[in-house]
Amino acid sequence: MRIAVISDIHGNMEALQEVFDDIENSGVDSIICLGDMVGYGPEPEAVVQWIMSRDIPTVMGNHELAVLDPAYVDLFNPAARKSILTIIPWLSEESMAFISALETSLTMHSGRFVHGFPPDSIITYLFQIDDDGLVDAFRHLEEKICFVGHTHKMTIVSWDGKDIIKAPLKEGHVKLYADRQYIINNGSVGQPRDGDNCAKYLIWDIAENSVDIRFVPYHIAKVTNKIVEAGLPEVHADRLW
Repeated sequence: MRIAVISDIHGNMEALQEVFDDIENSGVDSIICLGDMVGYGPEPEAVVQWIMSRDIPTVMGNHELAVLDPAYVDLFNPAARKSILTIIPWLSEESMAFISALETSLTMHSGRFVHGFPPDSIITYLFQIDDDGLVDAFRHLEEKICFVGHTHKMTIVSWDGKDIIKAPLKEGHVKLYADRQYIINNGSVGQPRDGDNCAKYLIWDIAENSVDIRFVPYHIAKVTNKIVEAGLPEVHADRLW
């Protein structure tokens, strides 16, 4: 079975559509979303409806949490806070109900899926956890592999029972080892922050025990124009380049 894992779309339908076209041409059996469908980008309602219409299993991201919890919005930086407060009225009752029902984590296909950090943190960043914390997380992780988002940077962390090994993920095929556990950050569809402006996602091949790292170009200028026209913070348009 081949699972496409997508994350951090952030209202960027242009990027999502190109990623979906790539997924359709890649022999994928299903798709799982790691949250942050909304925030920053100009088309949050379209993204949520796209996810809903395809019955894609999805976990809650911190931007979905912010849509639901005014107290959490106050912890955002000013631009992110303005973005969330601007887009909330754009979300339909149906979309809000969908967001409200999201789980903080999913276990499917012998893997774990969470927005921030296992087992079920929405807000913890992978880079915040030191090696001792990673070892503790792996020891309590029942699954061999956990996929996370949130940082917008593709990263692979493994543990063989002794050593923690960390590395950035590059485009291409990565073979996984049966004697290791993994936490894999599969980057961002809608707002990459790794110096490459392609949309990012990955395909997990369960039978082969591997991941394919996918970089997908899209029409960035269309999105930046929509961000500005919608009255959202221009910093979120500039960041896409």
